[in-house]
Amino acid sequence: MPYFDTASAAPLHPVARQALQASLDEGWADPARLYREGRRARLLLDAAREAAAEAVGCRPDELVFTPSGTHAVHTGIAGALAGRRRVGGHLVVSAVEHSSVLHAAELHRGGGGTVTEVGVDRLGAVSAAGYADAVGPATALACLQSANHEVGTVQPVAEVAEVCAAAGVPLLVDAAQSLGWGPVEGAWSVLAASAHKWGGPAGVGLLAVRKGVRFSPQGPADERESGRSPGFVNLPAVVAAAASLRAVRAEADAEAARLRVLVDRLRRRVARLVPDVEVVGDPDRRLPHLATFSCLYVDGETLLHELDRAGYSVSSGSSCTSSTLTPSHVLRAMGVLSEGNVRVSLPAGTTAAEVNGFLEVLPGVVAGVRERLGVTEPSPVAPVADSLDLDALGLRCPQPVIELARAIGRVPVGGTVTVLSDDEVARLDIPAWCAMRGHAYLGEAPRPAGTAYTVRRLR
Repeated sequence: MPYFDTASAAPLHPVARQALQASLDEGWADPARLYREGRRARLLLDAAREAAAEAVGCRPDELVFTPSGTHAVHTGIAGALAGRRRVGGHLVVSAVEHSSVLHAAELHRGGGGTVTEVGVDRLGAVSAAGYADAVGPATALACLQSANHEVGTVQPVAEVAEVCAAAGVPLLVDAAQSLGWGPVEGAWSVLAASAHKWGGPAGVGLLAVRKGVRFSPQGPADERESGRSPGFVNLPAVVAAAASLRAVRAEADAEAARLRVLVDRLRRRVARLVPDVEVVGDPDRRLPHLATFSCLYVDGETLLHELDRAGYSVSSGSSCTSSTLTPSHVLRAMGVLSEGNVRVSLPAGTTAAEVNGFLEVLPGVVAGVRERLGVTEPSPVAPVADSLDLDALGLRCPQPVIELARAIGRVPVGGTVTVLSDDEVARLDIPAWCAMRGHAYLGEAPRPAGTAYTVRRLR
């Protein structure tokens, strides 16, 4: 069964498995102790730190191991903000950061700080100019992911780092999705990553803080890991994480070139094989193994279940796959279609046959889900009114858009259809439907129950 969700967690790399098993015998003692077992454990820890630091591109004494990538992000943000509290309490993040960054930003805001979100373009990328406008004299820290976890767009970290350096603001980079493919370029100040994204064991994160960055660890003081990550490290897991990072980086260039061919094929073929689909993310400046697309008139949760039944494990940023009934913050910030969203992230070793098999299955699965939702090509009808109001209250994604598609032919060209919906997803998907179908989105207006979205028929 092909597993196509390495953006969530990569399968354990064979080198990680070997290192983990070997270090269980050698790395169980306390590396802070001076007896032989402790010294042996210390040698393993120092070697792991050196290997990880080499891959990150920092000094070994700048890097610590944490219990997870999320822990590294939270520790890095809290420590950098506290270290520069005299400068001010302003934090800058991009609108498409991982939830770990946004949760930390919300906590900072709740504690009296201020937060600015830098928007992205329709491909999911920020601009250096956007960060230049956002940072100021009171900015304590800026954050930017190296590559987006949902759509794969690679961010201009080096350019943003230059802008931040000119303003005297440290830049924290969440490199969880990209570190396995190569070091993060640019003069970043703080970097966080997570081992299970590159094939290391879960429960190991990396936090690198450059020398000269004002950093004040929060919480009780601890003598381990430079005081930045308290507690006894899981030494076997740390050794396995560092060994697998070195191994995947040795294979990265060749594997990236191979997988990029497969992902390019997937992006092209999905657009041709599946009607009413939007392939999202930057087509060129992106991670080599990840592709994301959204399908109109599809219940995303059902789509993922049907792909699983067909033998393919994929993920989604679609609101239709969660109980929140709100669109993914990444897709919302990009302004792209969210319903029926599928993220495919290929593991190392994925074959062309596996990708071709997925492409053979996908059109039929999408068509089957649409048929069950009652989506059919509408028969030509004579317009019945210059404007129509549709009551879609209580209907969930993708039904409001389906009702709109059924009704648009009932007004003449130039006529309007207004959809009343209490599903927040409609705020994103109705404008996206208009862009895909060539109609004009006129905007929204609050109503006592729900929101009214108005569309003008143009063809």
